[in-house]
Amino acid sequence: MQPNQLTSGDVIADRRADYAKMLDESGEPNAAAELMEQALELAPRWGAGWYRLAGYREKAGNKDGAIEAYRQTLEVSPDDIFGAELKLALLGDLATPDQPPSSYVERLFDDYADRFEASLVEKLDYSVPAKLAALVATTGRNYMLAVDLGCGTGLLGPEIRDRVARLEGFDLSQNMLAKAAEKNVYDHLAQADLSLAPEATGLFAEGAVQRADLITAADVLMYLGNLESVFEAVSALVMPGADFAFSVEDAGEGDGFHLAQSLRYAHSEIYVRALCIRHGLEIVAVSKTPIRKDGANIVSGILFLTRKAA
Repeated sequence: MQPNQLTSGDVIADRRADYAKMLDESGEPNAAAELMEQALELAPRWGAGWYRLAGYREKAGNKDGAIEAYRQTLEVSPDDIFGAELKLALLGDLATPDQPPSSYVERLFDDYADRFEASLVEKLDYSVPAKLAALVATTGRNYMLAVDLGCGTGLLGPEIRDRVARLEGFDLSQNMLAKAAEKNVYDHLAQADLSLAPEATGLFAEGAVQRADLITAADVLMYLGNLESVFEAVSALVMPGADFAFSVEDAGEGDGFHLAQSLRYAHSEIYVRALCIRHGLEIVAVSKTPIRKDGANIVSGILFLTRKAA
């Protein structure tokens, strides 16, 4: 949890929560849960506290107790900035949602913005921007307008800037957009929510459709489940003959998507290919490749280069 979510408003509850955190870090999740329960007796409307209790119970193998605490998190924080709904889905208490709560994704990246690049690039060997840019470069094309969906701190922008006349970036997190602005690479940056219906995303604030000849989405679609509305938005954004380059986490076999323990979604190649067919996108190239580390594990991804029918 980030500092702005740690305080309960009760000094004694906060102190007990701090001790609970120490116990958990020492490998004693049961003891941490007991102390966190005491903290919540003093601050029963503390959403972050219930979420932390759920995590301790989950580590301790108390599935029913974790479900109860995640439900309580949702009750006191119905906007679900902590992603409790996703955790309940993984525990089998709810059906997997088609999309995560926008409030959760926005909070996640607002909190993550200051350390995003150091954590992802330097520690987790994140490689999607360079690999996706290399895929785009194979076209040999120069573009009039590129739209970078989920641009984050702007890691992809510098990789494609030399072949783009105008570059626009959109992201749900204002803090990530502020970091992207510091790079002085984008001609325009604005907030957008890709989980919404196309007309509500914020991508068409000026009513401009079919304005781009390149769309990119580097490591964005794994924070969405059902990608139908995203592909509808892309279809409205691109000109005939435009390129759409994007990445997904590889779900392996099957024809759909699933929610992973990381709270990110993985999509199968079959699922993405079906979307491309429905939306008039020819698949120019597909590349399966490692995209980052997740602890000791390597996360596998799929890069796609597609083209809108002329």
